[in-house]
Amino acid sequence: MGDNDTFTVTFHGVRGSTPCHGPDTHRYGGNTSCVSLRVGDDTPLILDLGTGVRYLGHQLRREGRPFVGAALLTHLHWDHVQGLPFFPPVLDPDTRLDIYAPTQEDGRAAGTALFEMIKPPMFPIDISALPSTLAVHTVGDEDFSIGRFAVTSRFIPHIGPTLGYRIEHAGHSVAYLPDHQQPADGTLDIADAVAELVEGVDVLIHDSQYTTDEFRHRATWGHCTGDYALHIARTFDVGTLVMFHHDPSRTDDDLESNLSCWAGDDCGPKVVLAREGMTLTPSR
Repeated sequence: MGDNDTFTVTFHGVRGSTPCHGPDTHRYGGNTSCVSLRVGDDTPLILDLGTGVRYLGHQLRREGRPFVGAALLTHLHWDHVQGLPFFPPVLDPDTRLDIYAPTQEDGRAAGTALFEMIKPPMFPIDISALPSTLAVHTVGDEDFSIGRFAVTSRFIPHIGPTLGYRIEHAGHSVAYLPDHQQPADGTLDIADAVAELVEGVDVLIHDSQYTTDEFRHRATWGHCTGDYALHIARTFDVGTLVMFHHDPSRTDDDLESNLSCWAGDDCGPKVVLAREGMTLTPSR
């Protein structure tokens, strides 16, 4: 690919559940889920709107052009949406943000459910008071395009309606499954939808919130272990596995200790820890 066609993946928030801050987490970062995908200098495609999107927004504003783009939401839990009203471009009347998210179990459209979170008394103003244009599109098991990206969305196991995504451009691919319920019965079964999303991808960004010991006590909390993420990556010929959605109690030293175990096998994919500010180029 030429310089104007380079596909990059940048991490702006890598934690799960709640933001965290302190000397023990400064190397990898404490903001919640937000990743951007970009081709050349195109407007980036945003994956989730956790607190990390605030910092992405500052970067975009420095580029000096209106933001007209899209975000893919995996689900509507707080840690994946709480950055939306703090995304600096939403204060610009020239901004248009198209948000793609799953419908809810009670039948509410994604936009109805999302915007109910961003109004008094939960937030100082109603989201409709923002000058930007925000449009929410309900998606499910679908295949569609956004800009130069081909997008595959599939429902995956978690708590509540949750999508995983596969995004492709020019023969390169990224799969994004930040919240994924590992089988609670101790098996290593992998859902068909997960297999479809991750088969042969260059980069898999995957939930790795719990250690094996923690999972024994939190087996129904909607997440998985790094070991299970590695099992998926090995099974489906993933190029690089990015351990993501770090538990807020996990220190930087803890993360690196875990990585030494996951990355010690030459038979599997390359394994890296998601870190705020890190940029990857999907390739083999």
